[in-house]
Amino acid sequence: MGIFKNIFSSEKKETLDKGLEKSKASFFSKLGKAVAGKSKVDDEVLDELEEVLVSSDVGVKTTIKIIERIESRVAKDKYLGTEELNQILHEEIANLLSETNVGEAVDFEIPRDKKPYVLMVVGVNGVGKTTTIGKLAHQFKNKGLNVVLGAADTFRAAAIDQLQVWADRVDVPIIKQAMGSDPASVAFDTLQSGVNQDADVIIIDTAGRLHNKVNLMNELTKVKRVMQKVIGDAPHDVLLVLDGSTGQNAFEQAKQFTAATEVTSLAVTKLDGTAKGGVVIGISDQFQIPVKYIGVGEGIEDLQVFNKYEFVDSFFK
Repeated sequence: MGIFKNIFSSEKKETLDKGLEKSKASFFSKLGKAVAGKSKVDDEVLDELEEVLVSSDVGVKTTIKIIERIESRVAKDKYLGTEELNQILHEEIANLLSETNVGEAVDFEIPRDKKPYVLMVVGVNGVGKTTTIGKLAHQFKNKGLNVVLGAADTFRAAAIDQLQVWADRVDVPIIKQAMGSDPASVAFDTLQSGVNQDADVIIIDTAGRLHNKVNLMNELTKVKRVMQKVIGDAPHDVLLVLDGSTGQNAFEQAKQFTAATEVTSLAVTKLDGTAKGGVVIGISDQFQIPVKYIGVGEGIEDLQVFNKYEFVDSFFK
């Protein structure tokens, strides 16, 4: 269990461990080569470590913070052996993340004072946005919540069809219109339907186009404004879905979307198929936006709430 209390079930922890296997293997292979033949953590080892962290998609800014923390440990303890480096990294990365405003993991809970709770999901095409919505609907439904989906990504016919497949699979109602319809109109209809159906959660899918940030901003602003005609403080959460396997490109997408709209939470998907899991550490640190969910497998149960301590523990165990 490492240095932090395990709040996950053993089954979920095993899924997380397995999902991070490729990232761990890649990281520790690089780290092993960096410290080969060295007995103590010196400037040369720190330079190598910096390269390992950056090449593991932790991000330059976060890497510098981690290196500075280890330098402080070296200065304070006078001598640190390379055999201690794994544990020191574990502790310092966990401590760094504990200082961000990333909240503690809560098992797919929603605020009960907002009913219906409106979640707007944004992200570029191909990141696993629709799959994340389907898995979220499944988790919320398992909590006994009434869920309604809104297919406001009307730019692609496939997006509407994919969301319909998930609605059928999870057995929740979906509100949709024809391809090319006004996304704001779909959102309006979904919220009205959700209110009429006494829904607990409404999840709105949106189009994922980044070729023109101004258009994206205008469209998302319009969707929000129209939703507020039905529910005055909607949406209650704007969830940005990022593909963890794209590494540094996920950082760029986060920058683009946070510039285009107010993003209040993040989901990082496809971590099981990549060696770029370090991107979660950098994104958690740099954007000061809570990473709420991570995708660590293809199964319907393999979307997990993100707990920074469990994540770091799995990465270094």
